[in-house]
Amino acid sequence: MSLWQHIANDIAAATGVTAQLEVLGTIGGGCINQAQRIRYGDHEYFVKLNQARLLDMFAAEAAGLDEMRQCTALRIPAPVCYGNDAQSAWLVLEYLSLGGRGNAAALGEGLAAMHRITRDDYGWYRDNTIGSTPQLNTPCDNWIEFWRERRLRFQLELAARNGHGGRLQTQGEQLLGCFHGLFNDYTPLASLLHGDLWGGNHACTQAGEPAIFDPAVYYGDRETDLAMTELFGGFGQAFYSAYENAWPLDGGYRVRKTLYNLYHILNHLNLFGGGYLGQAQGMIDSLLSELR
Repeated sequence: MSLWQHIANDIAAATGVTAQLEVLGTIGGGCINQAQRIRYGDHEYFVKLNQARLLDMFAAEAAGLDEMRQCTALRIPAPVCYGNDAQSAWLVLEYLSLGGRGNAAALGEGLAAMHRITRDDYGWYRDNTIGSTPQLNTPCDNWIEFWRERRLRFQLELAARNGHGGRLQTQGEQLLGCFHGLFNDYTPLASLLHGDLWGGNHACTQAGEPAIFDPAVYYGDRETDLAMTELFGGFGQAFYSAYENAWPLDGGYRVRKTLYNLYHILNHLNLFGGGYLGQAQGMIDSLLSELR
């Protein structure tokens, strides 16, 4: 049985509709998965493809999209099904017609609304991935411990295994022991987070709805999502103004955003190599200088 027949069978089982599947073409833009646009009966779908062994990555993404769809202020694609055969894994999603005129203010308001969905502890009921790196989400009732152990220590230890030792590890260990000083008057709520909110993971539909996708979901400090929007750009001032109007940020965010973005730079170091080493070390040095 061909790959597309397997996928058609999965869509039929999920939707109760039996129809012909037509591959409409490749969609670019990602560096982890291949993506295709298909038509199945009267509907179009977005299909992600990767190696068969990565099925759990797609299962986690589908669960994350379902979690975020609690928020009705943003357009979030509905997962349809996922599966694998001997060669490939796939994730089938609702197809969103993107490319409409952006509405940065609506995106900011919508993200604030999603962040108001909270729970009692940090993390999530399952692990997932950040890019293709495992992301540990074991729940914890202490945010500082969660960020130290599940985020920064995990990435630093992975960097050491990837050959990035020396000052990165020495200064990194020092930071792990003292960054709690950035939280003296601040205890964050455990907000529903996108988790990987860079400029490539948001868009506007043709109908004008702000949309977010490709998540690395967990519950944690809402500042982590805001920090990542600043890391690589792609979010206008109207976005930040609308978010602040909906839910103002704490004054300590100015420094903590470096702590939060360090996680992503360490992950880029581990995924893409030494070009990110100097940036990671510079961020650690900046944080340590704030804590002295």
